[in-house]
Amino acid sequence: MAKKYDVVIVGGGPAGLTAGLYAARDRFQTLIIERAVIGGNITNAEEVDNYPGYPEGISGVELTAKMHEQATKHGAETLSADVNSIEIIDGIKHIRTSEGDFQAGAVIIASGTERAKLEVEGEKEFTGRGVSYCATCDGPFFKGKKVAVVGGGNAALYEALHLSKFAAKVYLIHRRDAYRATMAVQEKMKQNPVIEPVLSAVVSKIRGGDKVSALELSGTGDGKIFELEVDGIFVSVGLIPNTSFVKSVIELDGHGSIKVDEKLQTSASGIFAAGDIRSHSIRQVVTAAGDGAHAAFHVREYLEA
Repeated sequence: MAKKYDVVIVGGGPAGLTAGLYAARDRFQTLIIERAVIGGNITNAEEVDNYPGYPEGISGVELTAKMHEQATKHGAETLSADVNSIEIIDGIKHIRTSEGDFQAGAVIIASGTERAKLEVEGEKEFTGRGVSYCATCDGPFFKGKKVAVVGGGNAALYEALHLSKFAAKVYLIHRRDAYRATMAVQEKMKQNPVIEPVLSAVVSKIRGGDKVSALELSGTGDGKIFELEVDGIFVSVGLIPNTSFVKSVIELDGHGSIKVDEKLQTSASGIFAAGDIRSHSIRQVVTAAGDGAHAAFHVREYLEA
């Protein structure tokens, strides 16, 4: 028989953990379900220096560990499981997971995003053999070697900065003629002698034998083909919302993110969305935490009504 909760939160990143804290403090029976690592994508950040209250910076792992501790201290439960689907029957939300089924009066979806793929020849074949999507996870394997990071946003530049602590050379490849990252991050990158910018170029092929050995690149302006010899490639070209399990229940925008109103409620009554998963999110840890509190506040209104 499905276990019943007042609130089920899908996702254990900053948005989900903050929502769990607020819901549990309101004395609602609260369950947070996370399929991977509690803390979400921010656990890949070696240093978070823009979260208020930590002027010297804090690692993503440490920051979200504190959030998790605080939520559970107030009574929120956590579960490691994949959410397969959500169904609404007579107003009750039925959450079907790899670890069993649950029922809830309200649901907050805070399932975040995952890294987009390059979708080029060799990417799939060499994943785990030189192709990676997490510098924090795999950086130490490339000590003294040459690597490439693909992307132009803050995440990509942070990946390059982290890899520079291990690799002898880090090529930072971006398809445009300028990076999109904030100037503070770009300044750090430019001061790092290990990082070499490669602008106006895209990866067209990943080559190798047992492992990655080279990248084929194409100039976005002149179409010129050239090659970079590398031992690894780290992909940081964007994020894809984790919404496959709810796309038949609630309305999504053209990017696959969840549409919400001013209360962060979705098109389905009693289902809310918070953090990176919702439309128009700026995908920052501080705004994700704010979303979690915002959603939990309106969940309380919904349940009490």
